[in-house]
Amino acid sequence: MRTDGVNWIAVGPDADGQRVDNYLARVAKGVPKSHIYRIIRAGEVRVNKARVKAETKLVEGDLLRVPPIRISQKPAGRPAAVPLAEGTVPVLYEDRHLLIVNKPSGIAAHGGSGISHGLIERLRASRPDEPFLELAHRLDRETSGAIIVCRSRKALVRLHDMMKESGGIEKHYRLLVKGDWVNDRQHVKLPLVRYLLPSGERRVRVDQVEGVPAHTIFTLLKRYGSVSYLDAELKTGRTHQIRVHALSQGFPLVGDDKYGDFDFNREVSRGLLGAPLKRMFLHAARLRFTHPVTGEQLDIQAPMPEDCAALLKVLDEKGGR
Repeated sequence: MRTDGVNWIAVGPDADGQRVDNYLARVAKGVPKSHIYRIIRAGEVRVNKARVKAETKLVEGDLLRVPPIRISQKPAGRPAAVPLAEGTVPVLYEDRHLLIVNKPSGIAAHGGSGISHGLIERLRASRPDEPFLELAHRLDRETSGAIIVCRSRKALVRLHDMMKESGGIEKHYRLLVKGDWVNDRQHVKLPLVRYLLPSGERRVRVDQVEGVPAHTIFTLLKRYGSVSYLDAELKTGRTHQIRVHALSQGFPLVGDDKYGDFDFNREVSRGLLGAPLKRMFLHAARLRFTHPVTGEQLDIQAPMPEDCAALLKVLDEKGGR
């Protein structure tokens, strides 16, 4: 976008349904949001020659007027996003509206909180010609598995609407917990609230007064004595929901560095269970939903990472029940 004169932008399908302020923040990277709101309030930003508000939603085909704006330089020394090496993130599904990939553990879904560049920034760097790439949802940095990236504004808006509906997207995770899980199938409906530690780190706990509703369905897949292998279906999508709900029942996730049994995790990383595991065992294994644009029924399955699969193989060889 030019910074030395008025810009006339024809709104494409990638921005259909997006708010004016959010669109400007995306195309004019480096411009403070306070400046964006100022030029909108002053009437310098117009759509089809009419003044707009920050919350005005764009429509494909609109003609957007943007005044000259000065884009600040990036802070010196800030590294550019490193493109993902070919094959680093396996693609599970792709069409003109959606890109679903199998995120490795250890990569944040997006930058922030001390992380310069996450999965989405690296994907954008790897696909410089893509006009639109936005996360539809998120996974914790330690969690691996299927994550949806939208390639069109239409898909993103519709997916967000689907996620607000009960059963809009069926999400299944595979996890290993410490202990001998009791019930074959168990619903956990406990409200969760986020809070900060004195260090500033984010945590979540069960709170019957201030918490928001959260619902997880745990299904026992196999018992291995000291640990149990489970499926967790998310009926809501709260931060750290599976980890905190499992802990609330007395079963911390193996390898969980926030809510787990730290001494046990240390021994597991050294091979206590037969094969070393140096990460949290939580994997987004399956997504089932209706394609937000085409209406196709999608059933996406993400293969288990090698380190988790190797541990399960050893446990099976020892004998599970």
